[in-house]
Amino acid sequence: MKLDQAIRERRSIRGFQDKPVPKELLEEIIELANRAPSSMNTQPWHLHVLTGEPLERVRQGNTERMLAGIPPSREIHDHGAYEGVHRERQVEIAVQLFEAMGIERHDKERRQDWVMRGFRQFDAPVSIVVCFDRDLLDNTIAHFDTGAMTYGLVLSAWSRGLGAVINGQGIMQSPVVREVANIPDDQVILTCVALGWPDDEFVANSVVSRRRPLPNTARFLGFDA
Repeated sequence: MKLDQAIRERRSIRGFQDKPVPKELLEEIIELANRAPSSMNTQPWHLHVLTGEPLERVRQGNTERMLAGIPPSREIHDHGAYEGVHRERQVEIAVQLFEAMGIERHDKERRQDWVMRGFRQFDAPVSIVVCFDRDLLDNTIAHFDTGAMTYGLVLSAWSRGLGAVINGQGIMQSPVVREVANIPDDQVILTCVALGWPDDEFVANSVVSRRRPLPNTARFLGFDA
């Protein structure tokens, strides 16, 4: 798949086939994503790839803690609620997804189930926990670099027929993830990527988020008219 095609066609996948992903394919995807640029070639990222029993333990732990009312616990600074245009975009994609799934505004049970799917890593066969070096916690460049690698990860997966969604919900109960994955203390959990073979019958997988037009994104200075 050409790069332009992968970028334009990629979308967040939230429904997966019950089908394992070969370790060799995951290694290939990660090796390619590892080519991402980083400041001074620091390469601050670390990936912990979970499937099978360890992933089921994370799902169970996340679900139990959330249903018990235990507040989310992330290891990076929480930005809090979105406001303004950012809140508008957040609501817009939620509306798109709920309309595709046929979830009515008053249907609290199905809305709650949708939220819990995120904490279950969308029932994907693989979850990749994305971390970076703790001694760079206050270095926002390390966050940027790790994000660049993560985007490369989902593009690489897409180009090989796999689907993925970058899923902050999956690590909101970070103590569970850290314990099950035995993540070293010198690493900070940033996010996770739910990954697997897309389920073509899961209608939310067809949703494509709307993007700002170019004039609202970029300014050009010093160019000829």
